[in-house]
Amino acid sequence: MSAPTPPDAPIPPTGVPLAGDVPTAPTPAPPPRRSPAIPAPPRRLPRWQDLEPFIKTRPWHADAVERRLARCVTVDDVEQLARRRVPRAVFDYVHSGAESEVSMARNRAAFADVEFRPTAWDAVGDPDTSTTLLGRPAAAPIVLAPTGYSRLSHHTGERAVAASAAYAGLPYTLSTYGTTSIGDVADAAPTGRNWFQFYVMRDRAVTNQHMAEAREVGYEAVMITIDTTVTGLKRKDLLNGFAIPPQLTLRTFADMATHPGWVANILTTEPLRFATFPKGSPYGLWGMSNAHREQRLRPADVASIKEQWGGPVVVKGVLSLADAVASVEAGADAIVLSNHGGRQLDRSPVPLELLPQVVDAVAGRAEVYIDSGVRSGADVVAALALGAQGVLIGRPYLYGLMVGGQRGVDRVLEILTSEMERTMSLLGVTRVEEIRPEHARLRHR
Repeated sequence: MSAPTPPDAPIPPTGVPLAGDVPTAPTPAPPPRRSPAIPAPPRRLPRWQDLEPFIKTRPWHADAVERRLARCVTVDDVEQLARRRVPRAVFDYVHSGAESEVSMARNRAAFADVEFRPTAWDAVGDPDTSTTLLGRPAAAPIVLAPTGYSRLSHHTGERAVAASAAYAGLPYTLSTYGTTSIGDVADAAPTGRNWFQFYVMRDRAVTNQHMAEAREVGYEAVMITIDTTVTGLKRKDLLNGFAIPPQLTLRTFADMATHPGWVANILTTEPLRFATFPKGSPYGLWGMSNAHREQRLRPADVASIKEQWGGPVVVKGVLSLADAVASVEAGADAIVLSNHGGRQLDRSPVPLELLPQVVDAVAGRAEVYIDSGVRSGADVVAALALGAQGVLIGRPYLYGLMVGGQRGVDRVLEILTSEMERTMSLLGVTRVEEIRPEHARLRHR
């Protein structure tokens, strides 16, 4: 028998045998459990009919524009190609937002926050995206928003956008800051649903002339923008010298030199100017300023314009319940909840988040649209589920214009429509009017 260990003796480490103990081998681990092996399939030489499905190539397009557009599956793809097709100053003008771009980021974050709630039974595979906007048929609840300087994105500018919208069966809105005249847009899209956007001017004769010309060539509606009494500060535009009047930097000129095709197209087509104003107008190319726009808009201006226009009036730039109700009571047929795509007042309300409250307040007395952050057909469906009758898009179609002119706009509208169809199918709805609040919610609200 071994002697007892004194009470104050050190305790040996674990695994070390005590004096007199006989070491033993560790217990082996049990073998792993494996299912019975199955025989391997027999080998054979591959046959052509087995390989053919895996080696089919995409159709090759001799046309460079078609090759570029064939690689675009989403608007994000179009945007990445657009970044390389035009000078940096032009891309930044379209892409950037005001101040620190907080509103622009929040617009997209709101759409990312949407949770869809599908119904699996009776799911559909061939949904109908058609609807009515301002009482007339539209192929989808999408309006092409007014955007200025469109011929900077591509020399065909507003003509190409209007023609593409007409072909797609969607309304197009010409901007007061358009680089194509009211009449020339009507000529480019004689069967299109053309709308005209304007800023109310201090000199009301200018506004009256715009309405008269639009009425004469068959425009359907006018859109009054109320959020631009002064222009928001876009830092990238200032750094690039892209201002009114322009103060281009050496870096901007150097960048333009790396896009000779763009430069050639701009220099060999009609001079750039605000073409909705007559040639020689004091508003001219760089004559427009904050001082020319009415600095104190009132709902009565909407009522006056509606009476003079005699057709549908849309009010764009609404960002409060009070302004929404006042616009409708003044006679607006539709309002657009918009923070100008994050290009005006930074940290302003997000239209998608404001939408359900405004829909309740308006109570069917006018159509409610939204813009700012719409980038996909799924975004369109989300807006409809939260109460909108339609959406406006701006940047997406300008990216398409940069990549391929009219064909680029066609491709963007095709992408948005196909995404909308797929989302509707997966939600289990067949028609636009079936999209209801129970189909989507903002997750963190």
